[in-house]
Amino acid sequence: MKTVLGCMRRADQDFDLIQAGDRIAVGLSGGKDSLLLVHALSLYKRFSGKDFALEALMLKLGFTPFDTDGVEIFCKEQNIPLLIRETDIGAIVFDERKEKNPCALCARMRRGALNRLAKERGCNKLALGHHREDVLETLLMSLFYEGRFHTFHPATYLSRSDITVIRPMVYLPEKHIIRMARVLSLPVIQNPCPASGRTARQEAKDLLFTLSKKHKNIKALMLSALQNTGQYGLWDQKIVGKADANELSNQFPNDYRKTE
Repeated sequence: MKTVLGCMRRADQDFDLIQAGDRIAVGLSGGKDSLLLVHALSLYKRFSGKDFALEALMLKLGFTPFDTDGVEIFCKEQNIPLLIRETDIGAIVFDERKEKNPCALCARMRRGALNRLAKERGCNKLALGHHREDVLETLLMSLFYEGRFHTFHPATYLSRSDITVIRPMVYLPEKHIIRMARVLSLPVIQNPCPASGRTARQEAKDLLFTLSKKHKNIKALMLSALQNTGQYGLWDQKIVGKADANELSNQFPNDYRKTE
């Protein structure tokens, strides 16, 4: 966990993600990333010296099978409250709307539901489990589908919901998450979504993997470009990203955010 917590501390220091008195809701999908985020934040709360409240929020989309028993035990062991909310998002996207490209609408509805639930719980921040590769894949898709140099910010204030979305694992390579999921025996729930593995994100993931095989340091260079404020300024450490409802939508044929 040393690498995980080190990357989290660095992100917190660079972008001032967590302050004393915060009430942080973790968006828990049941995938490896969000499960590790819950565990890492529980440890970070103990060792960072910052007094903040932490709880986990999970949405059931109506897909089956989706057994949450392992996740409920996991959160109880972490001493982190877990709230599971039933939704009809899956039925709306696949049965009622019959979306040709369902990921965009599904992501928008999930994000909106999580924001509302976090606000309902009295939280001022929503933590999501995006890691380094998620950042870079989003950057590639923004270039391919929007024609601009853009990716999500480690800290984004959503004015309409009055929630700040934080991503404490943006510096963490996915390979470390995969390793820790195995070491910690995280109770990962397999994604039951019918569109799983057939998204634009998967195409970007495959491309990034191919590029990194030929150019060993390409991921570090791409991340460095985001922080090169003299040229791009996408990740200016002095500025918190700002967004409104448009942050929850996109123009891509498939969701440019990750789905675990």
